[in-house]
Amino acid sequence: MAMNRQQKRMLQKQGEVDAEGTPVRTRSRPASTPTERTSPMQFLREVRGELRKVAWPSRAETVNYSIVVLVTVVVLTAMIYGLDWVFSTFILELFDT
Repeated sequence: MAMNRQQKRMLQKQGEVDAEGTPVRTRSRPASTPTERTSPMQFLREVRGELRKVAWPSRAETVNYSIVVLVTVVVLTAMIYGLDWVFSTFILELFDT
């Protein structure tokens, strides 16, 4: 494999090649040992612990975000409906002879 000096130095620092630039034999990873499965109760305890760490929004924030989403959906729906009506009218007029 052709490589320049910079690549060779970088790979030597990483331990991928030796001083001559030939690849060092890679170590094989040890086979992963099978881990024990957690019980459903342990899983639920861990889930509950993680959910306690979540920064939940306040009721006011939730209401505000819901209103923003609702208004955005209504506006975009109206825009799409308007564009659909304009284009369908244009196409019908174009091909109506």
